[in-house]
Amino acid sequence: MKSHRLARVSEVVREVAASTILFELKDPRVKNVTVTRAEVSADLQHAKIYVSVMGTQAEQKLTMHGLKSAAGFVQTKVASRLTTRFVPHVTFVLDDGVKKSVEISRLIREEVQQAEADAAARAASSTPETDDSPVAAEGSATED
Repeated sequence: MKSHRLARVSEVVREVAASTILFELKDPRVKNVTVTRAEVSADLQHAKIYVSVMGTQAEQKLTMHGLKSAAGFVQTKVASRLTTRFVPHVTFVLDDGVKKSVEISRLIREEVQQAEADAAARAASSTPETDDSPVAAEGSATED
């Protein structure tokens, strides 16, 4: 199958899943979920929906259980939007990419702050304590 068609179907699956999870699911276990991407198999039989869940490990597990329970509902919504012969079987996969990128950003920010603090400390220790610089001596000679 053409790759651009797979990309279009994947995008439709992602959009439908995201809006369904955000606006139509009433399951209290499903919260703090972001649909990051969707992958559809070449024969349109299977769709993996990658989700990012913010929270602790226990909250992620609970949310994934809720999403597994709601997979049929999401699949029904996808079927109503797609006009293909087959409706892909929906499975949810936990995507750790967002959490990892947040952690990397935090580490970089801490490293930059530490480098700035070190540079400020070096600059403070290298400044002269007396005003015997040649610039100060020239300034007083020109005023006479």
